[in-house]
Amino acid sequence: MNRETRIVKYDTDLKVEAYHFKGLMQKFPNHFHQYYVIGFIEKGQRFLSCKSCDYTIAPGDLLLFNPHDNHTCSQIDGKSLDYRCINVQPEVMAKAVFDITGKSYLPYFEPQVIFHSELISVLRELHQMLMDEEKDFRKEETFFFLLEQLIEEYTDQSFSIAQDEPSAEEKTVCDFLEAHYAENITLTDLCHLTGLSRYYLLRSFTKQKGISPYRYLETIRIEKAKKLLEGGKLPIDVALQTGFSDQSHFSNFFKKFIGLTPKQYMTIFKANGSEKKEPKNE
Repeated sequence: MNRETRIVKYDTDLKVEAYHFKGLMQKFPNHFHQYYVIGFIEKGQRFLSCKSCDYTIAPGDLLLFNPHDNHTCSQIDGKSLDYRCINVQPEVMAKAVFDITGKSYLPYFEPQVIFHSELISVLRELHQMLMDEEKDFRKEETFFFLLEQLIEEYTDQSFSIAQDEPSAEEKTVCDFLEAHYAENITLTDLCHLTGLSRYYLLRSFTKQKGISPYRYLETIRIEKAKKLLEGGKLPIDVALQTGFSDQSHFSNFFKKFIGLTPKQYMTIFKANGSEKKEPKNE
């Protein structure tokens, strides 16, 4: 059996995360991120479902996930997965896009899978520089050149994420979950907010978002937990502040979604003294 390794680095110059998973067999449930993910498969095959489209991805395939693109993936050939990616927060992407295009907007990349992409060599080079913690400006240069090519080839600049307006009911539910994620929320609460029946609310929300209301809540809790861990909060405190019943439940759940334990994730930021400022009112 291949030995599993999971390495994550946070680059304080570019303000991006770099993930490198080797020997991975873990299945990831349907979820989304609040940031962009740019990644590729190094070894192994994977079944990916993203926004109601199914793919079989393999070495040489480029993955482009926008914020809130719901996706799930699992191994299909019984072999382990080697995977690299960088995660770019929306505010970092917006600043880079303005530098590149002179326009203020958040790009929407599609398709989410580019088979046999020539840009993987550039992404691999950038990723390795992040793993090696290089400080030379070659890193920034490669980052901007990569984003420039992705924007030119895989976005429609007349369309941005902000233009994808949700329905009133969907927005009401999302706003409520994001504001009350640490509380014990019931389906009845959501029905009272929207005036919809339980089944219709579940069906309508899942159809529009591609993810169920409870899975949306789970993802929000994980994203809030990441921010607190990045700010130096201990896992036991983070568990209580993000609506989990205990630290064990939180640790297992966090690893299922992120691929790392909360302690491992927190260590990334402590290792280089790059703890982020703790979010207010969270």
